[in-house]
Amino acid sequence: MDIHRIFAGLGGLFGAAGIAAYAAAAHSAEGHVATIAPILFIHAPAFLALSILAKISRAASFGGLVLILGLVLFIGDLLSRDYAGNRLFAFAAPLGGSLLILGWLVVAATAFGALDFKHQR
Repeated sequence: MDIHRIFAGLGGLFGAAGIAAYAAAAHSAEGHVATIAPILFIHAPAFLALSILAKISRAASFGGLVLILGLVLFIGDLLSRDYAGNRLFAFAAPLGGSLLILGWLVVAATAFGALDFKHQR
């Protein structure tokens, strides 16, 4: 089976990071790690599925890229607040969250056939 290896690898990394964040949250009552853990963990199987879908649909691939950018900004901003004491930049988390919503909508539109950039072969 031909898969999008970057998305598959990210699925594994997001799963591992989600478990690590759950472990960190279990040892700390403060910070945003408890918020970050389920977000990473939920996106792990999504990226495993996207690793297949992205090989047949450029729109799904685009949705996955938007999700990656959203995760980096949203989670990066929360981690930056916890460990560096500062935001990445103003509105990084809301921008990341908005990109996550957009990415999921693109993936959903792909699944329903509303978006169909020419199929990749």
